[in-house]
Amino acid sequence: QVQLVESGGGLVQPGGSLRLSCTASGRTFSTYTMAWFRQALGKEREFVSGISRSGLTTKYGNSVKGRFTISRDPAKNTVLLQMNSLNSEDTAVYYCAAHLGASDPMAILTTMSQYPYWGQGTQVTVSS
Repeated sequence: QVQLVESGGGLVQPGGSLRLSCTASGRTFSTYTMAWFRQALGKEREFVSGISRSGLTTKYGNSVKGRFTISRDPAKNTVLLQMNSLNSEDTAVYYCAAHLGASDPMAILTTMSQYPYWGQGTQVTVSS
């Protein structure tokens, strides 16, 4: 069983930045393919960004490309999401997700059903 704990959400003004953190339990973090999803009020949960278990490949949703950066720190079992140039459409609950044991170390998974492990979510609100 894997537990994921997110942190770093909060209230930020338009144009501002936040960094989300997700810490995973377990001793085999190198086998975890990780991703961030988000869900705004009244909308479906959507893929934001993913990183392969090797850390060598990343992918972003179209709405965040060029503004968000995902990275992982194996020493801390942590995945980070640096969010810059935030706008009101980024307001949502952000969830960290993990998939274990992907055969391809470069693979990135982008659909919710591929991730069996989820964090509790952290609220990000962009407002003046």
